[in-house]
Amino acid sequence: QVQLVESGGGLVQAGGSLRLSCAASGRTFASYAMGWFRQAPGKERDIVAAISSSGGITYYPDSVQGRFTISRDNAKNTVYLQMSSLKPEDTANYYCAADVDPYSDYDVSPLYEYDYWGQGTQVTVSS
Repeated sequence: QVQLVESGGGLVQAGGSLRLSCAASGRTFASYAMGWFRQAPGKERDIVAAISSSGGITYYPDSVQGRFTISRDNAKNTVYLQMSSLKPEDTANYYCAADVDPYSDYDVSPLYEYDYWGQGTQVTVSS
């Protein structure tokens, strides 16, 4: 019912910046809690950032705190991930995900609550 399409990945030098976009097809995007995740070969899938449906609450793990920023534009049905000071350790396939029925408009969602996932976009950071 909901399709998510990531874009904006590519090859960048360490220390560089990149902005990822995730376009959603849902009719009620403004009510979705959204998240970004990443997975490198042989590694677990980890959360990168999350944002409440209201947009007022965000979450970042320590590994990206201060470097990544998640935002949303409900008029465009799009969520963004702005990445700066990129490190080789950031190399991974990046996925966006939607929780279409979040518990609250003012909280981010646990991993198990996400209902839909995009196909991923590759980010490669060279040293």
